Amino acid sequence: MMEPLIILKLLHVVGAAVILGTGAGIAFFMVMADRSGDTRTVAHVAGTVVVADFVFTASAVLLQPVTGLLLARESGYPLDQGWILVSVALYLLVGACWLPVVWIQIRLRRIARKAAAEGTPLPPRYRRLYRLWFCLGFPAFAGVVAIIWLMLAKPDFAGSL
Repeated sequence: MMEPLIILKLLHVVGAAVILGTGAGIAFFMVMADRSGDTRTVAHVAGTVVVADFVFTASAVLLQPVTGLLLARESGYPLDQGWILVSVALYLLVGACWLPVVWIQIRLRRIARKAAAEGTPLPPRYRRLYRLWFCLGFPAFAGVVAIIWLMLAKPDFAGSL
């Protein structure tokens, strides 16, 4: 029988992997679809990306704070430790990037579907939103990597915070 602490760790690590992996996969496929220049491909991939973000990323995003809080409690880590506070701050930064990204993906999907149905190229509005989506991905991805590092290294920030 697995210990509750091991189950919590497993859920937390899997959640982090899902957030990182889904984010990287979504970015890759969206960039490749955009580079294809084919409006129908963009419309299809954007639709898949929206579903993946809701099914996988959103589920993991909801799971992480719950498992993180339970892990800290079960492992005896005070919530005011520097690495935990920095992780929470980064988590909020990532969320501040991810929420607009989801909204942008829905808009990109709508614009691409309309252009595909009308047989027209993607309009300048799509390009502007796509650039914003692309730019928001960098701090979000870097934040997730930094959070995973903090989870593993648990650095002592006692003298610096």
